[in-house]
Amino acid sequence: MKDNDRKKLLADNYIEMKQEGKRIAMVTAYTYYQAMAAQEAGVDIILVGDSLGMVELGYDSTVPVTMEDMMIHLKAARRGAPNTHIIIDMPFMSFNVSVEKTIENAGLLYQKGLADSVKIEGGTEYAGVINAVYKAGIPVCAHIGLTPQTSALLGGFKVQGKTLDAAKKLVDDAIAVQEAGAFMVVLEAVPASLAAIITKKLSIPTIGIGAGIDCDGQVLVFHDMLGLYKKFTPKFVKVYANLHDVMEKAIEEYVQDVKEGNFPEEKHSFTMKKDIIDKLNEII
Repeated sequence: MKDNDRKKLLADNYIEMKQEGKRIAMVTAYTYYQAMAAQEAGVDIILVGDSLGMVELGYDSTVPVTMEDMMIHLKAARRGAPNTHIIIDMPFMSFNVSVEKTIENAGLLYQKGLADSVKIEGGTEYAGVINAVYKAGIPVCAHIGLTPQTSALLGGFKVQGKTLDAAKKLVDDAIAVQEAGAFMVVLEAVPASLAAIITKKLSIPTIGIGAGIDCDGQVLVFHDMLGLYKKFTPKFVKVYANLHDVMEKAIEEYVQDVKEGNFPEEKHSFTMKKDIIDKLNEII
């Protein structure tokens, strides 16, 4: 199917996919080219995640990412994937201050950035915020389990829900965000058996990232799955290519060619008429 013939999926379509047992493939993308590649590859959803803070901007966490950062990358991704549903992360402090500010920020991403939906981290404690954005007419994807923006409160980047109380809390969170109006929920770093229970209990699709095979769909970070981010590779990532090594080798060869005078060759250069060059040499 050509890109311009592709029909963009909307919130209700993903709920239908769950009902029909069709799995949902999501990947992050942060630039024009990444989004274009993702759309051409046939992904169901692109997530412009605040993970861009780490993999694109070089921060140690997602916390420093701003609305301005998200807007720039969202617009670039939209230009690259005009016919694919794009979810945009609401960055830290864009939805934590007040309901009014949350709606304003979500509205900017939805109206000016042309996102198809926004993603908000947090469970029961943010159900009211999710509901307010939903009532404002903006589709919301929830995110529970390991929530990177507040990972310091969760003991760092580690699996969530392993005790009885913690598992019950995650089930309650999942139900709360569904009842608040979320059309989808990301489960991050959750034991597979717990994610299976949550998936079965909900009528909205679950998207797993380190949450096992029984989720309705999966998401991976672009740089992780393609071997571009070398600082750390989470256990739950399957690396489909090692593009960092490919890029490094190509650049090394380029540097060597330049140093040794092997680039550019004649075929990489432009020509002009010899008589013009001869006349130029006469007058200079």
